Amino acid sequence: MFELDLIKVLVPWLVSFLFGFFITPVVLAYLYKYKVWRIEEKAKSLKLPDDSGKIKNVINNKTDFRVPRMGGIVIILAVLFTTVLFWVISLGVFGGVSGKIDFLSRDQTWVPLVTFMLGAIAGFIDDVFTVKNIKIGKYSGLPMIYRVISTVGLAFVLAYWFYSKLEMSGIQIPFYGYYELGLWFIPFFVFVFWSSYATSNIDGIDGLSGGIMSVIYAAFGFIAFEQGAFNISAFCFVVVGGILAFLWFNIEPAKFYMSEVGYNALSMTLVVIIFQTNTVVLAPIIAIVLFVNLVATTLQLLSIKLFKKRIFKAAPLHHHLELSGWSKSQIVLRYWIISIIAAIFGVSLAIISL
Repeated sequence: MFELDLIKVLVPWLVSFLFGFFITPVVLAYLYKYKVWRIEEKAKSLKLPDDSGKIKNVINNKTDFRVPRMGGIVIILAVLFTTVLFWVISLGVFGGVSGKIDFLSRDQTWVPLVTFMLGAIAGFIDDVFTVKNIKIGKYSGLPMIYRVISTVGLAFVLAYWFYSKLEMSGIQIPFYGYYELGLWFIPFFVFVFWSSYATSNIDGIDGLSGGIMSVIYAAFGFIAFEQGAFNISAFCFVVVGGILAFLWFNIEPAKFYMSEVGYNALSMTLVVIIFQTNTVVLAPIIAIVLFVNLVATTLQLLSIKLFKKRIFKAAPLHHHLELSGWSKSQIVLRYWIISIIAAIFGVSLAIISL
């Protein structure tokens, strides 16, 4: 039985990677043909004016404006194709054990899959606005208020689902046990959901976000497998397969960027996976790079708003490291290393304590 469960996880993962890998040239051709890149040259860092121009030159490298956005479409297509493929196989088309390797189930993977698609759609709309230079206000892209309303709205719907349908009203604390939150579970879920969404600024250097998110999803895939939630585990590794296919072409020099269509889907779905595996307390450890990046960006923003001073040379933190003399490859590889170490530590804690 263990062998079948392992096959259920590994085979879809491989299919997802291979499909994503072979579909990417088609996606790239389309993105370059229609010039799917950002027109408006503006920095998205939280910074103060710098007379030297160093911050602007580092973050707004002009070569970046001819690299297509929406590379996350590769991840979306890979996940959708693999999910549908194994669902069709489960109908008994090939007989034998085909029905046992399907990972699409109402109790485990429907919610993360729907969240994945809704996040992708929201990100796609934002990307289209940015690429087409559609402005509602000062800058192109969806205004922050629109993104906040849509993200928080989805978070409340998911929180209610977990609370009322899945009867989840607390969190598991390692070496302590179950901590009941009661109705406070709903705002807590929304806070975690928004925090995860707010880490999207990690997508700023070739290969950075893809490497980090693949490690994080793999970690939760291992945890789900250990918990016996094999469908969730399979879904996590299908996502990993799609990310790795994207990452193959996103390593410096990047052929395209993930942008919102990819990162929205990944960050929002990650929260659902975290709560399904009841590892919300371990999430800041497993996703320590995202957590530190979010804290640094928040501190930078507060310092600028309140004191008109920067704590870091630029935010997100990886741009601060660039301005401090780190090369892009050094930042990416060291972030990957930290992510792997944190993931191993977090998974180990999950196994021995939950």
